[in-house]
Amino acid sequence: MNDTPGWASPGSAPSDGPDDSRQDSPDGDAQKAAGQGPQWSKEQPPPAQWSAPSGPPAPDSGQTPPPPPPPPAPSQGGQGWGGQGWGQAPGGYGGGQWGSGGWGGPPPAAKPGVIPLRPLGVGEILDGAVSTMRTYWRTVLGISLTVAVLTELLVVLLQGFLLNDATTDALDDPDASAGEIARAMGGILIGSGVVQVVTLLGTIVATALLTTVTSRAVIGTSVTIKEAWRDARPQVLRLLGLTLLLPLIAVAVVLVGALPGILLAALGSPDGGLALAALGGLAGLVVAIWLMIRFSLASPALMLEKQTVRKAMSRSTKLVRGSWWRVFGIQILASIIAGVVASIILVPFSVLAGVVSGDGMSSFLDTGTDVGWTFLIISGIGAVVGSTITFPITAGVTVLLYIDQRIRREALDIDLARAAGLQGYGDTPGATPGS
Repeated sequence: MNDTPGWASPGSAPSDGPDDSRQDSPDGDAQKAAGQGPQWSKEQPPPAQWSAPSGPPAPDSGQTPPPPPPPPAPSQGGQGWGGQGWGQAPGGYGGGQWGSGGWGGPPPAAKPGVIPLRPLGVGEILDGAVSTMRTYWRTVLGISLTVAVLTELLVVLLQGFLLNDATTDALDDPDASAGEIARAMGGILIGSGVVQVVTLLGTIVATALLTTVTSRAVIGTSVTIKEAWRDARPQVLRLLGLTLLLPLIAVAVVLVGALPGILLAALGSPDGGLALAALGGLAGLVVAIWLMIRFSLASPALMLEKQTVRKAMSRSTKLVRGSWWRVFGIQILASIIAGVVASIILVPFSVLAGVVSGDGMSSFLDTGTDVGWTFLIISGIGAVVGSTITFPITAGVTVLLYIDQRIRREALDIDLARAAGLQGYGDTPGATPGS
């Protein structure tokens, strides 16, 4: 920071400036001993003409008071920068004193929206996600509620018509053949896959729209659902591809790790093969988690920077590099919070559904029992409420984490401040945006 304009470190007074210590140097003592000390003029003003340096001139002197001395240079004696004390740098670092009486920290960062424009802490990221939902609740909850209702409606219909038929036709029949049981299990897998795809599509749409809303909330700008969809629509298909690609990469990595053990078991060594497959699968799982965190910021990069899938993954890798553990911790914390909130909401609805429908929780957990429509509808309502609350949290944390990493690495706060209409942000000599 020593090359910052206007910066002067303590003790950097110029060597050619006035220094009273020269009078006490050995050479000065020698000059005094030789009678060569400083020569004073014989014509001195009378004592009555002088006043104390800090007091006003004598009333009867008739003289103009001398101009104030220039500010002394900083020295080791504790004199401040520019004669203003240690609380203020030359020219006013950051536009004023740090704190009210000394070292009180840098001036507060600008906050045009839900977060201050500076590197964020974990609590500020979580608070920013909640503040976005609280401040722009009409748009945020409108998006989340709409997506959650459509998604859960399809899920309930699929569970009611497809999964129940598949389970009751064969699995409840003790005389069913192996082929019938296999077809029933295949139907369950297909139905579950369709349910997961529907849920995934709903999550993608909610993430796309909430990414736009959260990015605007950072600069204090509101956006309607229509505007958010118009901005996010060109990237939805790419976001779908990215969301499908990342799990495939994780599964492929785990399978590659377990493949040597699987081959060994197939060649006639089942015990050693299973042990090697388990060990390799565990190693592959660790690598998969590492990759997923590296690519965890690809979604906001794709949506906000209008990138392709490959470039979005590359951008995420660049932003996460050197901060993997921090990103991992924040993402895990956000997932835990969202899971706890969803559980708090879902469990009472599931219990209520079991009591009202008469099926009970055991019927819901038993795959061979036909779950009634009452149970599905009431539990679906609980899922809608839970998704409406958790969608903004997970999407908001990811977007704010992406913005935080760009502020730390690329001084994005300057662009955000200008977008928010903060004139002159980052132009003052002492400002340190992005640090």
